[in-house]
Amino acid sequence: MRNAECGAIGLAMEKITFNAAKGGGEKTEFYVLEQTKIAGTDYILVTEAKAGEDGEAVILKEVGVTSDKEALYEVVEDEREFSALAAVFAGLLEDDAQIIST
Repeated sequence: MRNAECGAIGLAMEKITFNAAKGGGEKTEFYVLEQTKIAGTDYILVTEAKAGEDGEAVILKEVGVTSDKEALYEVVEDEREFSALAAVFAGLLEDDAQIIST
């Protein structure tokens, strides 16, 4: 999985819950740091860290919609796609945020 480390973030973040498609429907809560749309595809930068904390972030790509009209996301793992998106998200975040590929 491609992760990014984010320094302390001072954003009001929306909290969302993901239901894992694999692994028995395990639920994970994330905070949305930023979102963008590129070439018609939605991407979100999410973290489990609360506002003001350092933490790891993951870039997710919308890959479809369920019958209940909920978005389906997968982790961006392609290195070129990840690097390009990391640069976009770094530009969208506040000056004190830093994205480092891990």
